[in-house]
Amino acid sequence: MRRELGQFGSSFQCRRAAAALFCAFLAQGLPGFGAARAAETAFVATPVGPPVVVFDPQRDACDGHDVADVPLRAWRGNDGLIHAFALHYENRRLSGKSPLLLKVQCSVAFRGTGNGDPRKYDDRIWIAATWTKDGTALSALAHHEFQANNHKGRCRFSEYMKCWWNSVLGLRSTDSGQHFTRATPPVVMATPFPQEEDQGRHRGFFNPSNIVANDGAYYVLVGTTGWNGQPGGVCLFRSADPDKGEWRGWTGAGFAARFPDPYAGRPPAGQTCKTLTPFPAPVGAVVRHRPSGKFLAIYQAAAGAADGYGGKLTQSGFYLAASANLTDWTAPTLVLPTKSYYDDACGAGVIRNYPVLIDESAEGRNFDNIGDEALLFFAETRVEGCQHTSDRKLIARKVRISTFMRQ
Repeated sequence: MRRELGQFGSSFQCRRAAAALFCAFLAQGLPGFGAARAAETAFVATPVGPPVVVFDPQRDACDGHDVADVPLRAWRGNDGLIHAFALHYENRRLSGKSPLLLKVQCSVAFRGTGNGDPRKYDDRIWIAATWTKDGTALSALAHHEFQANNHKGRCRFSEYMKCWWNSVLGLRSTDSGQHFTRATPPVVMATPFPQEEDQGRHRGFFNPSNIVANDGAYYVLVGTTGWNGQPGGVCLFRSADPDKGEWRGWTGAGFAARFPDPYAGRPPAGQTCKTLTPFPAPVGAVVRHRPSGKFLAIYQAAAGAADGYGGKLTQSGFYLAASANLTDWTAPTLVLPTKSYYDDACGAGVIRNYPVLIDESAEGRNFDNIGDEALLFFAETRVEGCQHTSDRKLIARKVRISTFMRQ
């Protein structure tokens, strides 16, 4: 979320947060730089269709909160419709017969209350990932921001970025996403220290990808700012059952890292998750490519970001990487050149963020797999001069998946 002219509070990836995180990740570097690699099959997602406006806030919004502000997360309900979330922290469900025909429902499915007690985990909350087994009962992962600068006496600083503390929460729905309640316990991932510590920078876990199933388990990629002993980047988490809310981070040797509520008792020291190459910042979506069986991750990055293999990206835009096992990823290929929240917006006209691949013919209910054709969904924000505006649309473009051999 991001701030827009002071209207919306916070942002899933606000401009200042994005710039700070991007610079931090560049400074830290990522594992695997400079490593030699053998010939590999690289995947390309080529846009082949015109942009389609799925949601336009000037045309479709219930109020000023309704702007495209998270990556689209969709599922098939037991009512024959497709449902999704893609908007702001006033979490309203989108529904339609097709991903291209989604319409917002004005009732709020879930909202945080802006509570100033960090132990409550109830400040600003965005539904960021969903999973359903039957189209009715849903488990969700939520991006929670404790904005301590807005709560008197909670931060030593006044700036948003210096007070921002992030965690990932669990939510549950029993009516296909019309209403959500908190899981028990609510915290899925948090720093091993409370929000009062290490102030002066953004801290925490944030921006979960969608959930993807593989071999009877469930996986999600989650961004982390890092802290002493924990590198910043993107970590892989696994759960045996999303309904139980138990997620463990990949350490490089197994799924053993836990990041529980620090207010419920200090977690064991030394819990770290391994950050994955080539991702310099959070992943928009990860899907299984049905024809090849490989996993494809799409994300946004700025020119100059490390490609994970000793080079740097020459263009800002959306990028695609592939994996056979979700832990080892290929070097990225460019999908769509564009400026994003990680770039200077001056003169851009529009910036684009939150890329997702959706196949209307996907197997199962959760759109975690694609064929050789898919829809690329993203948020498109109009820029006036150097300022982001609240004119943020949800856009879709048809893409075609292909491969080539790369040394």
